[in-house]
Amino acid sequence: MRKFSAYNMSNTPAKQAILLLADGSVYYGKAFGANGTTTGELCFNTGMTGYQEVFTDPSYYGQVVIMNNVHVGNYGVKDGDTESSSVKVRGIIARNLEEQFSRRLANGSLDEYLKANNIVAIEGVDTRELVTRVRTEGAMNCIISSEVTDVAELKKMLAEVPSMDGLELASLVSTEAAYEMGDPNSEIRIAVMDYGVKQNILQCMVDRGAYVRVHPAKTPVETVKAFNADGYFISNGPGDPAAMPYAIDTVKQLVNEEKPVFGICLGHQLLALAHDIPTFKMHHGHRGLNHPVKNLVTGKCEITTQNHGFGVDPEAVKKASHIEITHQNLNDNSIEGIRIKGKPAFSVQYHPESTPGPHDSRYLFDDFIGMIRESKKV
Repeated sequence: MRKFSAYNMSNTPAKQAILLLADGSVYYGKAFGANGTTTGELCFNTGMTGYQEVFTDPSYYGQVVIMNNVHVGNYGVKDGDTESSSVKVRGIIARNLEEQFSRRLANGSLDEYLKANNIVAIEGVDTRELVTRVRTEGAMNCIISSEVTDVAELKKMLAEVPSMDGLELASLVSTEAAYEMGDPNSEIRIAVMDYGVKQNILQCMVDRGAYVRVHPAKTPVETVKAFNADGYFISNGPGDPAAMPYAIDTVKQLVNEEKPVFGICLGHQLLALAHDIPTFKMHHGHRGLNHPVKNLVTGKCEITTQNHGFGVDPEAVKKASHIEITHQNLNDNSIEGIRIKGKPAFSVQYHPESTPGPHDSRYLFDDFIGMIRESKKV
């Protein structure tokens, strides 16, 4: 444990914040953002840019994120650099969270943004040591507080935080009412099941000429089918996919429609569960912008953006005669993509919309649109 002496720009003592991990480790740093206390599962992101997109990604709901880059906030925040309507992370940990910013187009500072969204953060923490701990010990719950200084009291509060394993969170971040994007006169209509969809995923489909309707997580299948979609998209999102029997049943029914189905991240896991392939909680998950994935169909490698703490059981997939593995992670050989044999249904574990991140995998949206055109003969 290392204690940092933190000062603000006026060189007056900064308000102290405390970070407590479930394994008993205690870190002291400087409070940033909103004053208060927050809890969640600890995870880390290795991206050097795109912090605003990370903070607003619904897949991070329920998590406290360690930002591995040394400086976060240095280019401020800007309207439009978001993946949802609000910040979704539960808390933020960084080595240096910056109040001053360099981008002229920015609407304000990160500190102002976090305060407006009531997000508690801590800086001045040795994030390299902290990330090493998570990689070694695995994901665990934590608590950050800039108002409670009694570690014993924080331990009591932390003990009440539920494990992410078995937690259903998708319905909490899904849209409350259906909405549309794109040209209503388009030849291609896609129904989206929103379990925490990122805005750029929708934009990638709209940019390819699709008209999409986004449905709340627990929308009845008959209501989804009434849209008369040419294809179905199963979105990303937070929480344990195995705790979503309602969504698994929905995916089963949509696949049986014999129309193209595409799933990303949580959608990938739900497609697997809908075909009797179990999922599992990973040791510490994959989050960042530089994960190498091999396309087993083309033999090409992609650098991908990832954000997930659960995965598809690799042994079960390999034994399944009705599923083809299409993509594999080159770091740990985890399953990154599958296709259902005899069905126009496929999915990937990573994020081809990649905002922020590399664009190597955008072809998957082209493939999806191509499958729809082929099925419609247009």
